[in-house]
Amino acid sequence: MEWRVARKLPAVKLVAAALFALLGAFVATDVVGRSLVALAAAGLVASAVRDLVLPVRLRADAEGLTLVAGVARRRLPWSQIERVRLDERQRLGLRTELLEIDTGDELHFLGERDLGVPPAEALTALTALAPAPTRLRQPPREPSS
Repeated sequence: MEWRVARKLPAVKLVAAALFALLGAFVATDVVGRSLVALAAAGLVASAVRDLVLPVRLRADAEGLTLVAGVARRRLPWSQIERVRLDERQRLGLRTELLEIDTGDELHFLGERDLGVPPAEALTALTALAPAPTRLRQPPREPSS
């Protein structure tokens, strides 16, 4: 099983970078403004290139997980994974879900943009694939206040 960045996301980032470049060329009037716009465009291009070069953010098989951390792939055998759970938060009226992979020493978070599907869907698939001793679970829901 594998989860990847949505195919249209790099294109959206590249279009946004082009718009920033145009903004910098025609609207920004000072060096600082042009520099900031150029920096934003460069960041979007770098992010789009990462999405194109490393589109698969999470891969699971019988031996473990392979995930992208920064610009490197990491292989995590099931024995190193302490827990995989759904991290849900609500702030400012917005609800976010992240797939949290806990190795004891590190936490890896993957969102819907990384996975191409809702994190809860990826958790369900991982739960079905993980060996029995591995604890993949969703925490109990806390009462909303």
